[in-house]
Amino acid sequence: MNYTDENGVFTGFDTELAVAVAQILGVTPEFVEIDWNTKEIELAAKNIDCIWNGLTITDDRKAQMNITIPYVKNAQAVVIKEGSEYESTASLIGKVVAAEAGSAGETIVQEDANLSQAELISKEVQTACLMEVKAGTAYAAVLDLTLANAMVGKDGDYVNLKIVDRLGVEDYGVAFRKGSDITEEVNKAFLTLKEQGFLQELAQKYGLDLAI
Repeated sequence: MNYTDENGVFTGFDTELAVAVAQILGVTPEFVEIDWNTKEIELAAKNIDCIWNGLTITDDRKAQMNITIPYVKNAQAVVIKEGSEYESTASLIGKVVAAEAGSAGETIVQEDANLSQAELISKEVQTACLMEVKAGTAYAAVLDLTLANAMVGKDGDYVNLKIVDRLGVEDYGVAFRKGSDITEEVNKAFLTLKEQGFLQELAQKYGLDLAI
């Protein structure tokens, strides 16, 4: 749920939340873009200190990493061009569908009875999926609802795209290496930000539902 603006600066719900948590912890965050498909490897290799970008909490991930309490609920959005037809995922059978490699969106495309019959193209970042739809090289994209809400149908590159469906409601958490003592500190910071009303205001800004 992070992305770069027109000036190449990181922004988004997770970026703003990470900055607020870092202030409570007395540290300065450094945001780096990685290949989402190798995020666990990057964390284990200590190339990054945490994974904070719309990470879906699963039992497998909890077994491999320390993950915070769920802080927000999200879903995967189906995005198509204005004027394109869509009734359900069955409308995408045989169509080209773009999703970020290693993402919850890609998993949904692979596992959904209808979407698994589409032609999946995996991209390195979610904004590239939107570009595929805009260019007409993909009929639809499946990506985080938060990012879709922030970019689709607004003034700018994706004004002619629209969200037509929501799939796979999920909880997001922040992942640290096993044994990390920071996880609990971040949990406490989340609760502090909720008590202050910051979390509620931020969630409203981005059209999200809190999980805390």
